[in-house]
Amino acid sequence: MKENLNDKKVSGIALLPFIIFIVIYLGAGLILTAKGKEMAFYQFPSVTAMFIAVLVAFIMMRKPLNESFRVFVKGAANEDVMTMLIIYILAGAFSTVAAAMGGRDSTVNMGLTFIPAQFLTAGIFVISAFMGTATGTSMGTIGAIVPIAVGVADKGGLSLPLVVGACIGGAMFGDNLSMISDTTIAATRSQHCAMKDKFRVNFWIAFPAAIITFIVLLIVGRPEHATAIGDLKFSFIKVIPYLAVLILALIGMNVFLVLTLGIFLAGIIGMATGSLTIFTFAQNIWTGFTGMNEVFFLTLFCGGMSEMITQMGGIGWLIQKLRKVMKGNHSAQIGISLLISLVDCATANNTVAIVVTGDVARNVSHEYHVDPRRTASLLDIFSCVLQGIIPYGAQMLTAVALLNAYLGKSSFAPTDILPYMWYNWILAGVALLSIFIPFADGVTRKNPWNWEYDCAESNVEEAKKARAEEAAEL
Repeated sequence: MKENLNDKKVSGIALLPFIIFIVIYLGAGLILTAKGKEMAFYQFPSVTAMFIAVLVAFIMMRKPLNESFRVFVKGAANEDVMTMLIIYILAGAFSTVAAAMGGRDSTVNMGLTFIPAQFLTAGIFVISAFMGTATGTSMGTIGAIVPIAVGVADKGGLSLPLVVGACIGGAMFGDNLSMISDTTIAATRSQHCAMKDKFRVNFWIAFPAAIITFIVLLIVGRPEHATAIGDLKFSFIKVIPYLAVLILALIGMNVFLVLTLGIFLAGIIGMATGSLTIFTFAQNIWTGFTGMNEVFFLTLFCGGMSEMITQMGGIGWLIQKLRKVMKGNHSAQIGISLLISLVDCATANNTVAIVVTGDVARNVSHEYHVDPRRTASLLDIFSCVLQGIIPYGAQMLTAVALLNAYLGKSSFAPTDILPYMWYNWILAGVALLSIFIPFADGVTRKNPWNWEYDCAESNVEEAKKARAEEAAEL
């Protein structure tokens, strides 16, 4: 997914494969939605849509098949893509093993046990935020917490849409910040920055938004009458793998090592407590690997197709057009935020949106000197903001389905939850404010990005030439 900013060949038609991918994926979802199909936007696999787009790219290359395939492989097999793929499957294995040994249920139950009944809504938001950050999956967090939270909320006289909104908001907080989230992996690798650096920039935007949301929920989320939750069983030792992965990632340990340690720590605890055997441990690792197959193949195909589109001049054309509306650093950041938001609305998948827009965002960052750590944060933030609030997104659809399943009837629709998605709305506002008031840029000010020696392939030759000229002058 590398590109040359100075490539003289520009062609808008070269973007046709990307457009075809979005039209197929979005069109199928809209058609099935009109027919009343549940989870309509997830009936036509994104990987199949991307495969069709890749075939179109091969046809458009107008080169011998072997040469076109070499271009595709160059993009699909570059270091960034392969790194993302390995991290994806390790993250999937950790999440699956930790859940299988009871860690996810213990974390939820422990949180609910120690939260006073009158603070349940705010507490559910915090539990979801922790679970999302520790597991790296908003879907897994929603699936684990919503059934329990809805039951507690119903008995405690809480607003059910408010509680579901708090669950989704907390889950998106974690999806946005987690070191093992596929959105974080895609955002940081596409922008060539370290996860811990992106976390530090991202944290000073997401945390204030979470604090504001927490205060709002404390004020308006009190139950009509406080009801004791009851005895919820949990084991603190089963929470340890999540804490270990979170802490080790934050202190800067290599992410491959962090996830591998997390997998085996969860497995050892599971076998020690009788929740797993050596065979179920091995099976769950494999289940975690295969559970990431969609994002795995999607990234692989998209990486190869991006290289083909770049060589046909598509990226250069898009940057050329973006220059007309982007006048400086601030407008470039607004443009990046708007781009990822629109693509997420079109694809209904925040990881897909980041993978599709990563190349363009990196080029815009280089053109207008937007720090890549900030670009990665904006990509992750706005993809998560939109993913959490679009009525046809998997997160919203799953949460509403679980809510209606508890009630035994279809009492609520996604639009009933939207007014209560306070965290997402507040996060978007804080992120936009941070573009003009750089309160989140402490990391980038203390350690400015070295543009001259940027490791992106598009700048390598220029950097070498500049250094050679400096040496000659000396």
